[in-house]
Amino acid sequence: MHGYTADKDAYLKRLRRIEGQVRGLQRMVENDDYCIDVLTQISAATKALQAVSLGLLEEHLKHCVAQAAAEGGEVAEEKIAEASAAITRLVRS
Repeated sequence: MHGYTADKDAYLKRLRRIEGQVRGLQRMVENDDYCIDVLTQISAATKALQAVSLGLLEEHLKHCVAQAAAEGGEVAEEKIAEASAAITRLVRS
């Protein structure tokens, strides 16, 4: 079981909403909408994806990393390194 499993439906709902935003962006470009309006909507979709990723990261830390840390050893080191790499990717994006 993954850390986000309890909130899976909420995450799926948010991702479907983001999917709708992206489809809206496609329509905006197809319709030659004003570039600043398109950029504004891209920013909103980006922020929404960041919110989902931060939520998933928090769940991962609370569930997977905490459980591995309690076990200790190599498993804990691997999970911490994995979480650190994920944080690095999120910060760079």
